Amino acid sequence: MSRYWSDLVGQLMPYVPGEQPQHDTLVKLNTNENPYPPSPTVLAAIAQVSGDSLRLYPDPESTPLKRAFAARHGLVPEQVFVGNGSDEVLAHAFQALLKHRRPVCFPDVSYSFYPVWCDLYGIRYTQVPLTAEFRVDPAHYPRDNGGIVIPNPNAPTGVLLGLDAVRELLRRSPASVVVIDEAYIDFGGASAVALLPEFDNLLVVQTLSKSRALAGLRVGVAMGSPALIEGLERVKNSFNSYPLDALAQRATLASLSDEAYFEASRRRVMASRDKLSRDLVALGFEVLPSAANFLFATHPRRAAGDLFSALREQGIIVRHFDRPRIRDFLRITVGTDRQCAALLQALRAMLE
Repeated sequence: MSRYWSDLVGQLMPYVPGEQPQHDTLVKLNTNENPYPPSPTVLAAIAQVSGDSLRLYPDPESTPLKRAFAARHGLVPEQVFVGNGSDEVLAHAFQALLKHRRPVCFPDVSYSFYPVWCDLYGIRYTQVPLTAEFRVDPAHYPRDNGGIVIPNPNAPTGVLLGLDAVRELLRRSPASVVVIDEAYIDFGGASAVALLPEFDNLLVVQTLSKSRALAGLRVGVAMGSPALIEGLERVKNSFNSYPLDALAQRATLASLSDEAYFEASRRRVMASRDKLSRDLVALGFEVLPSAANFLFATHPRRAAGDLFSALREQGIIVRHFDRPRIRDFLRITVGTDRQCAALLQALRAMLE
């Protein structure tokens, strides 16, 4: 521990992102990236960026981008907030909307960044157990809370929470903010954005990293009532007035303009996911129902940690979380057909 650290830094347990190996020959199925490139319109938009665009500061409000998101979802720009990836957007939400006297609540098996932000910002929290089937039960969440955060579909399980259940969460907590983290919603779920006209305490957070294949550009968005968005803007402008650079803003606008490509790409991933799930079941795996671009699978006769290590030795990287309740599972990103075939071939040989 450095003697120059603050007391807070010494107490933090930072989030550990998925490994990003620098070897082109590896089959990389560990970080839920889209296996296909973004729309060609994105690359064309980036290529058209001029020197002046880079010499000058970008639009600090990302005004055209907010208008585009608003138009896509039937909102007004005052209901839209954008940031440097959904992680930054969520971090601002923890500071602006979830730091209260009562603890914030989120599932015991969910995105592991949530407790990190709580520790960083001094927020009390309660982890609410998922059911035995790894589902969120709204009745398990206390009505007296400092806010609720639910990844939907959940990560790392991939299990979807229906809109009726989201509505129940909101009705049970009218005095606090409910954040629905929809990083994977485009792969099989209905967005809670549809509930915004009913609830002014709902914040929906999405990312362009997954379904729009823009993980390298870092673009996240939040949608909610103007009051919630103003809270995020106040934190953002006390932290970094220019979170989205010129490339990111132009590329995102281009991606949003090509709906046909987006639709074809996400359906391609969904079809591969469903096939991979069937193939894993045929090998004896138990696979949770997934509405994301990954699968959460366990084998009754082989330890997940052993399979993880054996796959890695063959150049195939998946994700294993050595934590209570889920250490018997592997999280497997849906890759290209070639990548999925390589994974299945390796697993088949191990299990035989």
